[in-house]
Amino acid sequence: MCADQTATFWLTGLSGSGKSTLAHGAEQALRRLGRPCLVLDGDSFRRAVSSDLGFSHVDRIENIRRAAGVARLVNDAGMIVIASFISPFREARQMARSIVGDDRFIEIYLSASVNECEKRDHKGLYARARAGTIADFTGISSPYEAPDNAELTIDTSQLGAEQTLEVAMIYIETRLRIGNAMTGNPC
Repeated sequence: MCADQTATFWLTGLSGSGKSTLAHGAEQALRRLGRPCLVLDGDSFRRAVSSDLGFSHVDRIENIRRAAGVARLVNDAGMIVIASFISPFREARQMARSIVGDDRFIEIYLSASVNECEKRDHKGLYARARAGTIADFTGISSPYEAPDNAELTIDTSQLGAEQTLEVAMIYIETRLRIGNAMTGNPC
């Protein structure tokens, strides 16, 4: 029997680590199973909800607080959330966990070095940060605090996007006790 469980899968990692790609791939896989879900993508969220915030330490924490509040509301409505946020500070991710609820918050760390992420940077953000035109850029002029105890860590410098999705979906299926999202087989 399939469990009717909701959760927030919080994807964290540097810009270019593969968070958005994984989030949208997981969303498609879950929808094929008929599981309602919502992607909260950091870039879109900032434009829609947090456009009044900058990138200072305080503003970044407030952005994550808002995102966690939305994730909790969406979970309470019976939907799975896949949140894709750099969320560079451990304290902010811990706060998000407490807002969403420890039983629903699942941290997935997409690990990739700054050098690897720079190679993937189709927006040119790392180059702009190194040139000094973007202040407080995570990994260059602002720190990223890797999770100490993420529920799942995927080294995306070693896996391609499809392999990363496969690893993540096996984990997500196990956490949600649902059928095989990659093949579409129900429980």
